[in-house]
Amino acid sequence: TIETETLLQTRLKKGIKALGIAAIVICLVIFVIGLLYKKDPIEMFMTAVSLAVAAIPEGLAAVSTIVLAIGVQRMVKKHAIVKKLPAVETLGSASVICSDKTGTLTQNKMTVTEVRNCFGRANSNERKFIFELGTMCTDTTEERINGKLGFAGEATEVAISNAAMEAGVSKSFLYDEMKRINDIPFDSKRKMMTTIHKYGNGYRIITKGAPDVLLKRCSNCYSGGQVVPIFSKKDDINEQNNQMAEKALRVIAVAYKDVEKLPEMQEMEKDLIFCGLIGMIDPPREGVKEAVRTCRRAGIKTVMITGDHLQTAKAIAKELGILKRGDLAIDGETLERMSQHELEQNIMDYSVFARVSPEHKVRIVKAFQSTGAVVAMTGDGVNDAPALKNADIGIAMGKGGTDVAKNAADMILLDDNFVTIVEAVKQGRNTYDNIKK
Repeated sequence: TIETETLLQTRLKKGIKALGIAAIVICLVIFVIGLLYKKDPIEMFMTAVSLAVAAIPEGLAAVSTIVLAIGVQRMVKKHAIVKKLPAVETLGSASVICSDKTGTLTQNKMTVTEVRNCFGRANSNERKFIFELGTMCTDTTEERINGKLGFAGEATEVAISNAAMEAGVSKSFLYDEMKRINDIPFDSKRKMMTTIHKYGNGYRIITKGAPDVLLKRCSNCYSGGQVVPIFSKKDDINEQNNQMAEKALRVIAVAYKDVEKLPEMQEMEKDLIFCGLIGMIDPPREGVKEAVRTCRRAGIKTVMITGDHLQTAKAIAKELGILKRGDLAIDGETLERMSQHELEQNIMDYSVFARVSPEHKVRIVKAFQSTGAVVAMTGDGVNDAPALKNADIGIAMGKGGTDVAKNAADMILLDDNFVTIVEAVKQGRNTYDNIKK
């Protein structure tokens, strides 16, 4: 990869170049004046050279390094690790912060609050069946947490498994009855996950994921103990999804199908039976709303980037003060149809990007940079590495981030907290002011 200069390195180079040119010009003037006054040329030459040496700020590099090192130490106390010294000042110059929602702006502590079928709230039997399918299609593991039986794993899946357990559904019992023999892991592009289980003389295929994505792969719908064609129910399901999303709930759809013989892999997630929607709340982190307000007062634009439904993202962004009157929100599908030039022309109008892929993040970074903005971008996944590299400062998550993301980033958040980014920006600005002084 090509290492680009940080903003501080660029400014220091320009400053030193200007000082050097000024010193040479002044020394030449002194030398010429000396000659005009009939001074000894060699003596005047030595005087001019001495003046030039004195004018060069040889202590600047040392002073800058010391000030930056002090800034790094202070950031560590605020739960931020900076990998490159000049990145301290770059963060202080940030004018746009593009932040993930889950775990950074929110607590990443999911709690299931609603379960719905095609028409509305599911009854007890439908809830249990939805939870059975949902918990089977997870990678959670049972363990004792503070003396109580619980689950460990990704926050969304833990919430589903915990809710299933509270509803009397045992994942271990289900796995004994229907052994998991294969899976198709979750992917940020597909926005789905599938598990395959041995079921009687055949197989049960269970898929969970984004409702709008999963719905396209369903041909039937399970409701009231019956399987009926889904075509007339799609509008009802989309309405249920929108209602839940407007309450700032993350919504996961669950579907399945039973087959006698396993189909080809590309046919595995087709002709599914839509079963229901699971809605869960992820509360905002403490202090984030105030931090967003502080950013706005400091002239920094906060942008939310998430894989959630657009309505969910807008509801949370409004609650946090990110989406104000006049600000726009856009989803990945609309972004895909937009040219890069058009995006660059309107990029400052957008404060929320929903249902985005890692490729979209790179486009978003470049669009903001085209306006002259200094962009800080957060990321935690392997696919986020290009966006972290392209941003003026890449910020990786210390708790939930992958090693690839951490290696690509300039800074690592130990607590995965947006408030920490704002504190680091403050420290970066103080550091730059000290270097200028």
